[in-house]
Amino acid sequence: MDNIFSTIDNPKLEFAMEVRLQFPRVQTIANSPWGGTRSAVYVESGTFEGPRLRGKAVPGSGGDYAYFRPDDVAVFDARYMLEEEDGTLILLNNRGFLWGRKPDTMEKLRDWAFREGEPVEQQDYYLRGNPSFECSVGKHDWLTKHVFVGVGERRADGNVLRYYALT
Repeated sequence: MDNIFSTIDNPKLEFAMEVRLQFPRVQTIANSPWGGTRSAVYVESGTFEGPRLRGKAVPGSGGDYAYFRPDDVAVFDARYMLEEEDGTLILLNNRGFLWGRKPDTMEKLRDWAFREGEPVEQQDYYLRGNPSFECSVGKHDWLTKHVFVGVGERRADGNVLRYYALT
């Protein structure tokens, strides 16, 4: 990452890692005073891998606390720990949005995720995040020095997210 430089007119994204998470358990607070619903899903297992790191999600270390707004946009707020193969702990904070490109997409996504419904094609929804990372000074602290964007895909039991560093 240190040898690739963006200019102000030509920003570049460099693949950092893919994170695969499973969170089969969900809890919901319906009918909130703000007009939406809060759902929590907890990380049960997962893996991550990129050109410079690889490891697993720490089970029970956190989850995603999404707020489903009245306009059916999910504003996610995820926080959990990753453990690199060398033992380094990395706290991942990810905020972003999930919304359907068609009027019925979000309902189909809920059916798929929570009621064994049919899969929903990735092009039918927008799942994007803005992650940040915390870890000890050392081999992986490059994660704490870059702006990242994430592009995600919903799965029946979790998510797959690909994170890219803005260089």
